[in-house]
Amino acid sequence: MTNRLTVRHLMDPDPVVVTPDRAVGDLLLLMNERRIGSVLVGDTDRRLLGIFTERDLLRRVADAVPGWRNYSVADWMTRDPYSVGPDVEWEEAVTTMTRQRVRRLPVVEDGRVIGLLSTRMLMARRAEHLNQQVEARTAELRQANDQLLARDQEVLYNLRAAGKLQMKLLPHAPPDWPELRWRIHYAPLDHLGGDYYDFAEPTPDHLGFLIADASGHSVAAAMVAVLTRFAFAEVSRSTTSPGEVLAELNRRLQGITEERFVTAFYGVFDRRTRVLRYANAGHPYPLLWEAATRKVKPLAAHGFLLGVVPEEMYAEKEVRLAPGDALCFFTDGLVEARNEIGELFGEERVTDCLGHAAGEPGDLLDHVLGCQRQFISGVPLSDDLTLAVCRMAE
Repeated sequence: MTNRLTVRHLMDPDPVVVTPDRAVGDLLLLMNERRIGSVLVGDTDRRLLGIFTERDLLRRVADAVPGWRNYSVADWMTRDPYSVGPDVEWEEAVTTMTRQRVRRLPVVEDGRVIGLLSTRMLMARRAEHLNQQVEARTAELRQANDQLLARDQEVLYNLRAAGKLQMKLLPHAPPDWPELRWRIHYAPLDHLGGDYYDFAEPTPDHLGFLIADASGHSVAAAMVAVLTRFAFAEVSRSTTSPGEVLAELNRRLQGITEERFVTAFYGVFDRRTRVLRYANAGHPYPLLWEAATRKVKPLAAHGFLLGVVPEEMYAEKEVRLAPGDALCFFTDGLVEARNEIGELFGEERVTDCLGHAAGEPGDLLDHVLGCQRQFISGVPLSDDLTLAVCRMAE
């Protein structure tokens, strides 16, 4: 690793910069769509005025009065934040972040914002540096390493046992409805995963399907997924409204997921009308393949992540399903898979796969997974992956 690794090499050179009159509600939608945790606030010449982060939101929203979404970001942002120059070495930037207790540093050059530095970027380099030190001291650490390996085996055994228990919390099979045929692929990255899906039958004529994703993976994400599972099992029995279910899940997850969040999509199918009503909490849009037109359409609906904004309301939409139509639900482990040059698989490729697929749900699911495998060409996945395909009987 070069001794002259600077902030300029590590920063995001294209951060989101907004003017101070931008409404907080607009920013939340923007941050949700971009899946980012902060935006910089500057004037028209990109001179830094402040920064708005998830912490600014959480610190103020609990005491906010109705209409707070219309407040300008100038009222909620952190003013005059600490910043760093682009030619500062990375170790000095780490020291600054630690001393000032911040996770993000705007990068300013000649008085103007040119980038954003995060602890994630810096810690990746720090981990690389520490790994080199560990390799240089392998001989003297061999005994300690052997002890750690033994401990790892014990931890691995416990994780495998916990993973088997988590699998038992998932539905053994979809409800047996002749109108709908299902195929589901669930693949946690580790023994424990943050993905979760479930069914509900609030009435004999309504079938609900939830797909959710707790941020991250492994133990912490799995615990959040389990909390979501128990809340959903209780809430979904009492209503056929997808928006009400997501709103109640959001209320129950407040304050117990720490800095983690949950994305979720929930749809309820009415077998009498063949209408699917649905709501979304920051989750990737499911895709509808129409048998009549052989076109693929996203089931777009907007709503903020679960467990972050108290009293969030989730708008509902609906679509009438026709014989032969197919629905594809997935977590971001499908679309965020990368190939050997770092390209994302992406929703456009999923759409293209569905547009050229036919047959039973198993055929559709296998085709989409095959498209992804061909694209990544052996590159390991970096997140949990859940894919569910449902097809209307013809």
